[in-house]
Amino acid sequence: MVIQARDRVLTHARRLFSEQGAVPAGIVAAPILRSWRRCIEHGFDMGGTRRQEPMTQVELRELQQRHAYLRHMCQPAIALLRQEARGTGGLVILADDKGLVLESAGATDFASRASQVALMPGAPWDEHAAGTNAIGTALVERRAIAVHGAEHFFTPNRILACAAMPITDPQGRTIGVLDLSGDARCDHRYAMGLVGLAVAQVERRMFAEAYADCLLMGLHADPAWLDTPREGVLAFRDGVLVAANRQALGLLGMGRAAIGVFLFEEVFAAQIDEMLSGADRVQTHTGVTLHVRSQCPAAEGRRTSVRRPVEPLPVEVSVATRPVASHHVSYDAAMLDKLARAVHVSDAGVSVLLQGETGVGKEVFAQQIHGRGRRRAGPFIAVNCAALPESLIESELFGYEEGAFTGARKQGSKGLLRQAHGGTLFLDEIGDMPLALQARLLRVLQTREVCPLGGGRAVTVDFALICATHRALSVDEPQAIVRPDLYFRIAEYSVVLSPLRDRADLRDVVCAIWAGFPGAPHLPKDIEDILMAYAWPGNYRQLVSVLRTLWILGSQAERVRMDMLPAELLRASTTATTSPEAGSTDSASLLRGLTIAAMRRALEQHDGNVSRAARELGVHRSTFYRRLGALTASESVLMRR
Repeated sequence: MVIQARDRVLTHARRLFSEQGAVPAGIVAAPILRSWRRCIEHGFDMGGTRRQEPMTQVELRELQQRHAYLRHMCQPAIALLRQEARGTGGLVILADDKGLVLESAGATDFASRASQVALMPGAPWDEHAAGTNAIGTALVERRAIAVHGAEHFFTPNRILACAAMPITDPQGRTIGVLDLSGDARCDHRYAMGLVGLAVAQVERRMFAEAYADCLLMGLHADPAWLDTPREGVLAFRDGVLVAANRQALGLLGMGRAAIGVFLFEEVFAAQIDEMLSGADRVQTHTGVTLHVRSQCPAAEGRRTSVRRPVEPLPVEVSVATRPVASHHVSYDAAMLDKLARAVHVSDAGVSVLLQGETGVGKEVFAQQIHGRGRRRAGPFIAVNCAALPESLIESELFGYEEGAFTGARKQGSKGLLRQAHGGTLFLDEIGDMPLALQARLLRVLQTREVCPLGGGRAVTVDFALICATHRALSVDEPQAIVRPDLYFRIAEYSVVLSPLRDRADLRDVVCAIWAGFPGAPHLPKDIEDILMAYAWPGNYRQLVSVLRTLWILGSQAERVRMDMLPAELLRASTTATTSPEAGSTDSASLLRGLTIAAMRRALEQHDGNVSRAARELGVHRSTFYRRLGALTASESVLMRR
């Protein structure tokens, strides 16, 4: 009765859609309605029939041979679903990523009925061929889809009740669809759950086979689900995340852009050696504890040697050299996401423009893009366009032939653009490049050929391009510092790097850098709090310099004292803690860089709006929130007075 009532409602909805092009909300599921609209755009008629495009047996065999790997991986899952299909009078269907049916198995009687609407091996079931249906619509929507009876676009297909789910390989590519179909007059409420478990089994099997040489980690919040199709699975090769199934990405709240980019320590608050040693739990950086089972690499000798292919994040690097690191600059989740996206677009040949204040680590970020990308084995050539004399920048960039000008080397010079071949060219402060040279650079980027000074022949170059600037590169003003045509070539993808003062986890950043100094003494909390309260106009570069100085002086004295802080930090701390309402002279714990009176007054003036209050005080909203969160109980009372 329920099925019949639902069918009557859908029949009414189909009539409204055919006549008016719309359906009242809540009657038809959103994915089904989207599919109906796509079918109308294809020029289909609900009362019509699907295209009949049967394959010959020879063509079908060739199709099955092309997808031999997919069929092999799916056989155990299909065998289990076949038993269910026979018991309920249905069929299990395997289709490729184009919606072509590779094979079917199940109840013979229903297979005969299904063949009347071409649900059989060799038939296309993409939306272009069959309208709304579970196989084709799941491919378009890239998610599990159930299509029951009259939800099918074409009327003849109403005899089917189908549940389908895309099969995704470890790299996130859809390689096929698994479907369980039956008679629409029967109840198939468990079909989608069965298909989901079967697809998870297939994907898990592919994962284990493809990454047998990696550290494999099974994850779940509930230990009972480990070693089942519902567990999340990750693969790390040389400390880099190289694959993850959909369950793992969901558990960790990550996108597929993280694959191939994130390091183990950026996914978990742990060291990879702990997994190699058999740890059964792991904590994420968000504080979530997951149960884990680890399978060490199959290759002999890989168990005890895990090498990080990406150099640690350096503070400063020299021009035209690959980075040699001394200290880490930690990235929060938002910045790691930006980095992952930048790596993928750079690998695809898209130019990246980095923007941010002086000292935010633009060159460090560029090195990380290079070090995690497919060109990491090539050179990283960094050029500070503001540091090179205008008289030399052309010859340094483009190179020159012997005798090209007075003082030229006898053997000539390749130039930095040619040195970057096979790697990455980083042009810092691109806005300081002379306009005349910008035209030459644009031509190189368009032709991918460099002509050295002195009339030499053009030389082909292949490099990833990353540019950086600390100021806005407006192309709308008459006095623009960058040619518009060059700007749109170098800024195909832009990344804005936030200043240090906007980091909500500033304390963690300080602790991470301090821990990188060998033998560093304890950093007292009052000094740590002063560091938290400072605005850091010089960003990471200034912070590291201050911490390095404290380390040197503190190591000699065997402790870090307040008088070791730079004068500007002491002045800022004193200014921020001289409020008569504060009732305390403790510069660290009392105000954290803002007086209670000033914070309270700003909040009162703006009716409790933190964003406006922070703007009036000249600080970022996240900084204001951090100060609020750091108040003691007594300070909170003062805030409410």
